[in-house]
Formats: sequence, structure tokens, C-alpha cells
Amino acid sequence: MRIQVPDNLLSLDNILPDEPLLMMGAGPVPIPAKVAAANGIVINHLGDTMAQIIEQVKLMSSYVFQTTTGHILGVAGPGSAAMEMAVANLVVPGSKVLSICNGFFSSRLAEMSQRVGADVVRLIVAEGLSADPQIVEEYIVKHQPRVLTIVQGETSNTVCNNQLPEIASIAKKHDCLVIVDAVCTLSTMPFNMDEWGIDAVITGGQKGLSCIPGVSLIGFSNKAWKFIESRTDQLKHWCLDAKLADQFWYKKSYHYTAPVSGILAIHEALRLVCTETLEVRFARHLRSSQALQAGIEGMGLDLYVKSQDRLNSVVGISVPKGIDGKQLLSTMSKRYKVEISGSFGANIVRIGQMGEQCRTHNLFRTLHAFGASLNLLGQKLDLPEGMAALESTLDLNGYADEI
Repeated sequence: MRIQVPDNLLSLDNILPDEPLLMMGAGPVPIPAKVAAANGIVINHLGDTMAQIIEQVKLMSSYVFQTTTGHILGVAGPGSAAMEMAVANLVVPGSKVLSICNGFFSSRLAEMSQRVGADVVRLIVAEGLSADPQIVEEYIVKHQPRVLTIVQGETSNTVCNNQLPEIASIAKKHDCLVIVDAVCTLSTMPFNMDEWGIDAVITGGQKGLSCIPGVSLIGFSNKAWKFIESRTDQLKHWCLDAKLADQFWYKKSYHYTAPVSGILAIHEALRLVCTETLEVRFARHLRSSQALQAGIEGMGLDLYVKSQDRLNSVVGISVPKGIDGKQLLSTMSKRYKVEISGSFGANIVRIGQMGEQCRTHNLFRTLHAFGASLNLLGQKLDLPEGMAALESTLDLNGYADEI
């Protein structure tokens, strides 16, 4: 029997809301018009035009990663695919890996290492705290890992491993390769691949870079790349084999059909970062996040992580007693057309401060929607005080953020 055309087919016009939601969660984030336009273009993935674009992407990525020697590749997949490329190419089955686990995504790196056959030691960091370099060194001395995995910012619970440079230095002293997930932090706060001695840096398009989901970047240090080239065993991953990807990214040859629209989009996203400059961008992100945090506390709410360990790229707010977090998100989305994120276990909600989220008009709209929704649900916050704290903090730190 022939299968018939399905009933009740809907176009996107019938599914998407008439008024787009303001994406202020932990990602994806709003994208600039230039990025959106680039994502609508398809060109030959092996032609001279694409080769020129690839060279530009590598050049701009070197600036964003802060590396002069890094071997940069694109990944047709989410940030997790870039994670898996780093792990699959640097972790040899049977070797020892130390995974610093602050939460959901850092634990994902540990799981990926296990799946390729590594002997994984997990350093579990207490909830809400960043990794302590002294404890990390104790684990390295005791277990002698070949590879260390860590996140710069743990998106799931909004903790920042702010002593990453010290941890990387310790690992380097013990001849341990360092893999860093910088998906939510790259281009929102300092990250210096060469200076800190990072061997693999991972980022996705959809967060700090304000690009589309599904296209990611990875940078390998010279030491890491030499190690990859020296491997004689065959990787179980084909798409994520860095030596095969190198054929496309450095030798103008065929690996698989590249996601050309996504590469064009990430080209424009990187170009906008370079035009703004990292210093200006870091300052904008910090100013925006601190103002949002002041506004939240001004309303009488608690931030989930103490200031010394707090991630500014994604702000975690403790949900008040008596409030259902899912109902809060639903109210904000349906009534105010603003979308923020829930949690991965802790009783928190999360507001993103990455890329285009860090604009003053987005801050005012989001904080108002957040406070007003809580008031509707019976919390009775001082919303005017929160809005005033937001504005006064922006004034104090320099208001203009548009370029």
C-alpha cells in the first residue's frame, strides 16, 4: 500500500509566533542582520570563493582565540560536536584523563572521554564553586593524566572557572594536554589560547559569537596538532577525524560537503567581533551583565553563585519559594515575548549575556518582563527599584554600547 501525503501540514507561518521571541536564555542568542543574511546564501563548497572565505575564517578565529600558531578547524555540528572532535583526537583509548566537573557540560566532556575508551578520573567541584588550582595539581600528581578537560564557564549552573590560566599552567608543567570548552565565554570575556597554554579550545556559533547553531570552531595548539599527526591508530569517528578535516580546511580538498551557509554566517559573526575588537566587546559584556545583576538584586532576588565564582555570560537567579520556574518561563514567553532558560537541576532560571543579548534595550525589556512576570505569579517584587538599579549601573559604567 502506498503511503499517502500527511494531513494537517503547516507552513512555518502557521507555527512561528507573529511577534518573534526575544532570545535571552543560555543560547541560542539573537543574531545580527549580516549574519542572518549570510546564512541564506549557498555557494560551491569547493570553489575559489569558499577557499577565500575559509582563509578569512581561520585568520579571524586566530584573533578571537588569541593564537598565532593554533591549528583552526570548523565543525559541521553544535558545540558538543567540537567537544567530541577535541576528545576523539587527543584522547587515546586506555589513557588517563582528568575531567574537572563543575556541572552538566563539564561532565559531558568526561562522558565523551569515557566513550572513546579513556580511564577517566573526575574531580567533582562543589556546587556553585570554581575549581581550585591546588586541588587540581594534587589530582594531576596523583593520577598522572595525559589530558585534562575543563570548561571556562559552566552554562548549566553559571559558575566560572576563573583560575583557568593557573590550572592550565599547572597542567603544562606536568606535560598534560588541556581541552577547554569556551562555548559560552569566547568573545564575551578574556581567553588567551597561546598565553595560557591551552591545547584545544572549543566554541559553538550560537552563544558568544552571536551566530547560528550548528556550526562550531575548534583550535588545536601546535603541540596538540603534532600529537594528532603522530597518531597511527585509526579513529572510530570519521566526520570528526581532525586529519581528515584538515584536508578541507588547509589543503582545499574534499572531506564532506561543508555547511557553506553556516560557514558564511560564522564568517560574518567573526568579522563583527573583529570590527568591534575584543577589548570593546569584553567591556560591553561586563557592563551589561553587571547592570543586569544589579537590577535583579535591586528587585530583591538572589543570584545563585557568589560574585567571586560567578559567570557573567549566563546569569543564574534563584527561584523564590512558592514560584514554579516553568510557569515563570511560560509567563515571560507568552505575555512579554521574552524567553529565558530553566535549569539542569538547581532551582534557578538563567538569563544570557552573550553577543547581541548585551544591548541596553534588551536589558530593559528582559528585566521588566522578568520582574513583572514574578509579580503576576504573586511574588510582589520591587520592580521599579530593580529597573532603577539597572539604569544607574549602566550610567555608572558607561551607557553607550551600540556600534
